[in-house]
Amino acid sequence: MSIRIAWVLLATLLAQPLLQAAEPAPAHAEHSDPDRDGPAEVHLTTAQRRAVGVAVEVLAPRRLGDEIRAPGEVELNAYATAQVTPRIPAQVLRRHARLGDQVQAGQPLVTLSSVEMAQAQGDLVVADSEWQRVRKLGKQALSERRFTQAQVARQQARARVQAFGMTPEQVDRLSQLGATLADGTFQLPAPRAGTVIRDQFILGERVEPGRVLFEITDERVLWVEAWVTPEEAGRIRPGDRARVRHANAWLEGQVTQVFHALDHATRTQAVRIEVPNKDHRLHPGLFVDVRILTGAGLEVLALPEEAVLRSPDGDWLVFVSEGDGEYRPVEVDILRTTGGLAVISGLTAGTPVVTQGAFFLQSELAKGGFEVHQH
Repeated sequence: MSIRIAWVLLATLLAQPLLQAAEPAPAHAEHSDPDRDGPAEVHLTTAQRRAVGVAVEVLAPRRLGDEIRAPGEVELNAYATAQVTPRIPAQVLRRHARLGDQVQAGQPLVTLSSVEMAQAQGDLVVADSEWQRVRKLGKQALSERRFTQAQVARQQARARVQAFGMTPEQVDRLSQLGATLADGTFQLPAPRAGTVIRDQFILGERVEPGRVLFEITDERVLWVEAWVTPEEAGRIRPGDRARVRHANAWLEGQVTQVFHALDHATRTQAVRIEVPNKDHRLHPGLFVDVRILTGAGLEVLALPEEAVLRSPDGDWLVFVSEGDGEYRPVEVDILRTTGGLAVISGLTAGTPVVTQGAFFLQSELAKGGFEVHQH
């Protein structure tokens, strides 16, 4: 029995190397993992670049001044606003425009009726009739004094009805048709083109002189009044660039006036900014954030803020064009932002950088799972 056990043990020991040789070797990839420390790139075809709107600019030094931040409020442009008021006591007969309507200069807004206007219209009809008779007779049949009196009386009658609110066109029509139109009614026209933003009256109401019936403004250009400290106001000049932010949108503007008086309550100084508003994003009464760019400043390397993005690890990055549709992400540092521009470090002047379409490139980069590294 001992001899048999010994043979079994010997056979087992001799078989172990063969069994180990028969076991499969661990699997290995034919190629090593890609170099994570190398620069990842995004490639776009010409059609893709056009569709996305990728734009590239050569990074160049530019002078940027300081940026002053301040709260502001949107106001009407007083130079593009007009009020419509009666000049004599009158009653409202008809309304021809409503709140929010777009009107043109000279367009009738409201029809009024007035006893004073009826008297003035009657006087004009009489004076005009007398003048027509005197003019036909001529100076040969009348004295110089009589001729002049009739002429002056007509001119004064015309001036009176116009002073009461009739337009020259309405006066000419009254002179042509005579007594049939001398009923005291007249229309107030729009003094300028724009939007009706006020019409606080009702039909049949008796309105007094100076009562604002309509207010019309052109909202294509509005004012923003910003409040800054006296020290900041001393650095601001008319013509300085300004940006106004509302509802995550920035609108470009320009400083037109720096007020001299301080607000007694806040001890701040007002700055007026003119802002084009062609898309009607702004409306009077809105509170906005204001950025005013002052001074010439030092030369810096700056890009539009939308060209600088956050990488997955939280660093800032831009895309550098390598040519032929190749774009490489490069990490940068933002030193400050001013006037919609980000002052950066980490690149040299002359580097072609993507200024539009960077977000699309970043999304394409994320699909590949690359990491961004500065080199």
